Amino acid sequence: MTNHILFKIQRKVVLGPKLKLMDIEAPEIAAKALPGQFIILRTDENGERIPLTIADLDREKGIITIIFQEVGRSTDDLGEMEAGECLQDFVGPLGRPSEIETFGTVVCVGGGVGVAPIYPITRAMFEAGNRVIGVIGAKTADQLILQEEMERVCHKLHVVSDDGSIGRKGLVTAPLQRILDEEKIDRVIAVGPLVMMKAVCEVTKAYGVPTIVSLNPIMVDGTGMCGGCRVAVGGETRFACVDGPEFDGHKVDWDEARQRSRMFLPQEKAARECKGGGCTCRK
Repeated sequence: MTNHILFKIQRKVVLGPKLKLMDIEAPEIAAKALPGQFIILRTDENGERIPLTIADLDREKGIITIIFQEVGRSTDDLGEMEAGECLQDFVGPLGRPSEIETFGTVVCVGGGVGVAPIYPITRAMFEAGNRVIGVIGAKTADQLILQEEMERVCHKLHVVSDDGSIGRKGLVTAPLQRILDEEKIDRVIAVGPLVMMKAVCEVTKAYGVPTIVSLNPIMVDGTGMCGGCRVAVGGETRFACVDGPEFDGHKVDWDEARQRSRMFLPQEKAARECKGGGCTCRK
């Protein structure tokens, strides 16, 4: 009963197609969470554990904000929940927080739903006295999130979309390339799809700019016990849940990371297809 009181959905907002924002009542987590950390939740006792980077928090009200995209059975189930309902589990804060210092000029890059976790990092970098340049992108205008919030914590914000329906048409690497050509950048932080983060690292490597990425692979327990979130960084095995989720992007084995991210696609497809068809696999 205590968990249900603590983990109530206080607010639900539809941000775009398959994109949802939820404010979760979790005062103990809100009291300790820092930019870059994540939580793991379950919708019910039969639910899969879902890792989500914290998008925002309100320590005074004891609220943690999460933003997610419905991409599989578990996130579909989460997206169907409404304000007033309670989550079974909501565990955190997990992972190491972002390294927030006064570096100089910092570029924060967010792609797709990755704009959600890059936002608190961008804000913290701004508040630490850095000159912050933001680059955010999405496939279409209705999938771009937190533009106004990012504008408030960036000295300059570049917006791109795949189809040109908002900002400039193209990928986040295009404005990043121009920025690197025009001025000295002290650090780049990128959060988004693996293919996007890999592309960002390929661009920055030529300029010798330190580049930090956030890896959110398959996680189960979030404490390093199961080994489900193994990633190769600099030729050594690391666990994203306890050693990360942030790593030196120039040292990540991106091919292995992509393989691991696709390991359970057949099972996820089967789970999604059986939903609503009388299947009892989750009962």
